[in-house]
Amino acid sequence: MLDKLLSVESRYNELLTLLGDATVQADPSQYRTHAKALAEIEPVVEKFREYKTVVSEITQAEELAAGEDPDMQALAHEELPVLKARAEALLDEIRILLIPKDPNDEKNVVLEIRAGTGGDEAALFAADLFRMYSRYAERQGWRVDVLSSNENGVGGLKEVIATIEGKGVYSRLKYESGVHRVQRVPATEASGRIHTSTATVAVLPEAEDVEVAVLEKDLRVDRFCASGPGGQGVNTTYSAVRITHLPTGIVVACQDERSQIQNRAKAMRILKARLYEVAQAEQQSKLAAERRSMVGSGDRSEKIRTYNFPQSRVTDHRIGLTVHRLQEILDGSLDLLLEPLIGHFQAERFERELAVSP
Repeated sequence: MLDKLLSVESRYNELLTLLGDATVQADPSQYRTHAKALAEIEPVVEKFREYKTVVSEITQAEELAAGEDPDMQALAHEELPVLKARAEALLDEIRILLIPKDPNDEKNVVLEIRAGTGGDEAALFAADLFRMYSRYAERQGWRVDVLSSNENGVGGLKEVIATIEGKGVYSRLKYESGVHRVQRVPATEASGRIHTSTATVAVLPEAEDVEVAVLEKDLRVDRFCASGPGGQGVNTTYSAVRITHLPTGIVVACQDERSQIQNRAKAMRILKARLYEVAQAEQQSKLAAERRSMVGSGDRSEKIRTYNFPQSRVTDHRIGLTVHRLQEILDGSLDLLLEPLIGHFQAERFERELAVSP
């Protein structure tokens, strides 16, 4: 690993030199390419240089420990365990940084939330989840755009589909796919009995045109009048669009916009994301069993998290994490759950990488 780190550091210095070159600075495309490459390896180089500093301090402390000055010997013997522990911790951090990144991590996402079992209460919970993700996105400086929504009569959401755009969105939200469960007393419950309801969340990396080829001959496009609120103009104009992808049978409908063109564009974004997910699922099915079983692959059949209102408790069942700060999480403090999740699955991925390494 040391040879690899020295090679990365050499490449880092080379990129710094290139970015200072007048010819490169005059070419925006070339400059962006080198700047991006530099940014990707910079965290590794910084940790490696910190590690080398600590190793140097260990060498100095060992020399003092072998010396003849009793006071310096005592000081060195006291510092050595701390320095060695720091060196090991830095190596662990470097190993994780060297793991190949998920190619989807920097992508925007299509977020789909659907009410599950529980009737109106499930729809209200789906609305709570969408509000939670929206507030988290706001804190991150991300942009949320609703592509499609289906409300019920009590302020809940039977279904909502939205895009979230920003830096590293998929890397933060990719483990949110699955069944979310809520335990609370509904406002309509007179006896105070706790109900259990569910909602499903899907986080799909948004596909780019070069990744998913959608041919016009494979599409059936139906146009119809939008339903629900919106006034006479919406309900009497054929602005709503339903697209069926004939090879897969995937159907997407969008009616939120007044313009048929806008609804079609939104529907195509959803369709491409779903087709990309299908392609990913086919690819993952060819991998080894331990890779297929990795949580976060988008399997919605598994209950991943419970939100218990009476105890103000949120439990993530995949890693056995319980946090008694439910309202903060629903208000957008999602990092209370995401940081431990990401750390856990990074460690798992590192172990798998070690297992397949020669």
